[in-house]
Parts: sequence; structure tokens; C-alpha cells
Amino acid sequence: MSQTSVLVDALKTALRRRSLTYVDVGRRLGLSESSVKRMFAQKNLRLERFEQICGLMGLEISDLLELAHEAETRLTELTEEQERELVSDPKFLLVAVLALDHWTAARILETYSLSEPELVKMLTRLDRMRIIDLMPDNRIKVRLARNFSWRKAGPIQRFFEERLQQDFFESSFLRPNELRVIVNGSMSPRSIELLQGHIRRIADEFDSLVGEDRHIRHETETRTGVSLMMAIRPWEPNLFAAMRRDHQKPNPPRRR
Repeated sequence: MSQTSVLVDALKTALRRRSLTYVDVGRRLGLSESSVKRMFAQKNLRLERFEQICGLMGLEISDLLELAHEAETRLTELTEEQERELVSDPKFLLVAVLALDHWTAARILETYSLSEPELVKMLTRLDRMRIIDLMPDNRIKVRLARNFSWRKAGPIQRFFEERLQQDFFESSFLRPNELRVIVNGSMSPRSIELLQGHIRRIADEFDSLVGEDRHIRHETETRTGVSLMMAIRPWEPNLFAAMRRDHQKPNPPRRR
């Protein structure tokens, strides 16, 4: 990741912490909200722009560099052992997922059947794993980087595939805020690669919007847990593959 990209991410973090939006930035720069969004998405900011936006927040460039360094030292991936520990107890996994989604301890207790000592014990366990910092008054500081991801084929992904994936797809996807798109076609390797790039950018945009919405207080506006799944791979249903002319079949016995 380039230094400019790291600084832009740090700038977005600083804006979120101060509950400032792209509209606020646009007013400062004399730009439309869409222009600001595009500028951040492309991570195309000159030093002058950095200084202007930092001025909006009362920050110096040195403060931004410190934020960027803090982000770089955060975890981008857990170890196999850490993921295995998370899935060892569904209740512990629940607390971990909520903590990583920036729920407060008070909201977790208000929403789920957990006692305070039980919750504190689990948060302390997450602190020992260096996934969060448990602060005074049970405040939770997440230690994971913005580009954090679960291990490929790791315990969390296997848990999802074995226990949650079927549940996720048991829906008509016709209710409000639901959408399922299935398209089929033949593509070249180059086109598949380009589309994978678009999917990654959609995932980045999803993460950015989650970050922007973290400042919303749940008492004033509802935030709903949302899962986004996207997948692309060369694939043919077994039912169709079995009808291929070149499908491997046992050789018939020779007649004598």
C-alpha cells in the first residue's frame, strides 16, 4: 500500500472520529459531495488538500502521520490458533463479532442475554488475544486494521461454510434491503480479472460505509447488521458437467 493511500485512510479515520461527512469536507474545499467521494475513492489528494482537510479538524500533517502509523501497526489477520479459539465457543464468537463491529459493552448487555461479569470475562480474553484493548469503564478499542480479513480457508471461514452459509441463503431476497443478483456468461481470463478488481473495490466501499456509519448512535438511528457476499469463479453445475461429451465415464467392457 502506498504512503498516499495510507494517509488517505488515516484522514478518513480522523473524519469519522469527529463525525464529519464528505458534505462538510466539500464545503471546506468548495466541492460537491460526489467530487469529494470520488477524490477519496481514487485516493488522489495533493498536499494542499491534505492540509485543508486537516485544518477543518484542527490537525497538523504530523498528527495525520501518527494516525497512519497507528493504523499500520494494527492486525490485518489473526493466527490460526486465534481464529480456532474464537469458534470454540459460539457465545465468545458473538461477543468478538460485536466488539469488532464497534458495539459498546452497554449495548451488548442491553441486546443479548449476557451478565456483565460474563461479558467482561470475554472482553478480557479478547484483550489478551490482542484483538481489542479493554479500556476503563469497559470501553472497547478495536486493534484490527481497516483492511483486516479472516484467514483464507481458516477456522472462521470453515465455520461459516459449515454452520452459517446455508442459513444465509435460506431467503427469497425479496424483502426490503435484500438483493440477490445471479448472472451467467462466458468470459475470458482477462475479463474475469477485471471483474475481480471491481468486486474488491465494492468490498472496499462496503468497509468505508461501515466506518462512516459507526458514529451513528443506536438510540437515534438504527444500524442493521449486514452481510455482503460476492463470488466469482469458473463453474459448471455437476448436473450439466455430467452431460458433457468428454465427461469421464467407466470404460465399457470389451466384447470378445
